Amino acid sequence: MIPRERHLAAVLNLLRQFPIVAILGARQVGKTTLALEILKRAKPSGERFDLEDPADLARLSDAQLALADLKGLVVIDEIQRRPDIFPVLRVLADRRPRGSRFLVLGSASPELLRQSSETLAGRIAFYTLDGFGLDEVGVEKLDRLWLRGGFPLSFLARTHDSSFTWRQSFIRTFLERDMPQLGVRVPASTLSRFWSMLAHYHGQVWNGAEFARAFGVSDKTVRHYLDTLHAAQVATVLQPWHENVRKRQVKSPKVYVRDSGVLHGLLGIREHRDLERHPKVGASWEGFLLQQVVGHLGASADECFFWATHSGAELDLLWVHGRRRWGFEFKRTSSPKLTNSLRTAIDTLGLQKAFLVHAGDKTFPVHKQVTAVAAACLLEDVG
Repeated sequence: MIPRERHLAAVLNLLRQFPIVAILGARQVGKTTLALEILKRAKPSGERFDLEDPADLARLSDAQLALADLKGLVVIDEIQRRPDIFPVLRVLADRRPRGSRFLVLGSASPELLRQSSETLAGRIAFYTLDGFGLDEVGVEKLDRLWLRGGFPLSFLARTHDSSFTWRQSFIRTFLERDMPQLGVRVPASTLSRFWSMLAHYHGQVWNGAEFARAFGVSDKTVRHYLDTLHAAQVATVLQPWHENVRKRQVKSPKVYVRDSGVLHGLLGIREHRDLERHPKVGASWEGFLLQQVVGHLGASADECFFWATHSGAELDLLWVHGRRRWGFEFKRTSSPKLTNSLRTAIDTLGLQKAFLVHAGDKTFPVHKQVTAVAAACLLEDVG
């Protein structure tokens, strides 16, 4: 098992501050494993309920009665199956003295977010768990992580073929079983077509009209499909940054398949040689490293943007944290150079720092504010 110390420390810190913490993430991303490790360290020892286990589901038929006398940390897995528990958690969280704290796990369905934010406002903290990151697997396994993605069972598979087979099964099961359980009423075949099409638009600005024409539905309907996958943590919608500058700026988001391994599964890419020959190799590299940078910085979704103008200037990632503005470009090249696009972004947005993350093996300055960073040195040279 690969230790997930960064996530462990972050969740434990939230539990010290809030009576309820929710770990949200896609299915099979490692939420339960992380929660069991937290439960093992809890003092006093607590209790776990798995709402996919009929026996635990029966124990919680009267949630208030079942939970009221418990002490220590209480873990409730697959919470989206019983959203009616949230009002009970509110009552228990407000008790003085507080007898227990709660760690709830679930896929980030719209229903889950709505129920918890309305019922538990001020009492709950959210923590999003992604798959393995470079800091967990080591930069020497960068290429493996890029190809297979961060889902534990995909990354740890014995062979590339078995990893690919697992991802194909995950995609099918996610669409046919998991999405209906989250209350999504879109047919699995429709979402499958949409997800596959999204993979071919990975790293591009969202064009709802083009998707709508392909599906023969309205712009609003295809945006609903996108929002559904985004809420379930399998797609990323990166919002545009725009401010009062003398340039016409792009105001539509960019879209990505969140996990690089799932992207490659949707594109039919099994091996590195297939990936290097694929026309989406550059976009795949960009999305993979963007996810790694966001995780490394500990950046929240409302701190991350891209920036582009209609005249062609573009910045792949803009991190806005207080007064700090950092920019990132991701290039699948071993000979990175400062581009006019990046220079324009520095001047227009007032970036304090910018990083050109590339596929070579050297880190060096290319401008007084820009460092070309080798992807293998990402964790050392960005921060």
